[in-house]
Amino acid sequence: MKKDFSKDVLGSINKKTGKNISEAALNKIASDVTNETMNSDAELRKLIKRVASMAKVPVSDSTMNDIVKAVKASGMNPSNMEALINMMMKK
Repeated sequence: MKKDFSKDVLGSINKKTGKNISEAALNKIASDVTNETMNSDAELRKLIKRVASMAKVPVSDSTMNDIVKAVKASGMNPSNMEALINMMMKK
């Protein structure tokens, strides 16, 4: 899995959240993502909650449902965490 996030993605996350999230923190979360995570609603919800907690940004149930639905519909590969994070940042 690619663990180095482009500076654009990291900058986008920090700008959108108004927080200073480190690349190391994102890499830690990314290293825990598996195919099971991407295919399980419960695991995706845990991942979303971890990211939201790290960013100290509340995520409503409807937004979480939208993110889960979008990730599952996309068939996204867990090795492409940049795309997953970009998708989350659009919500």
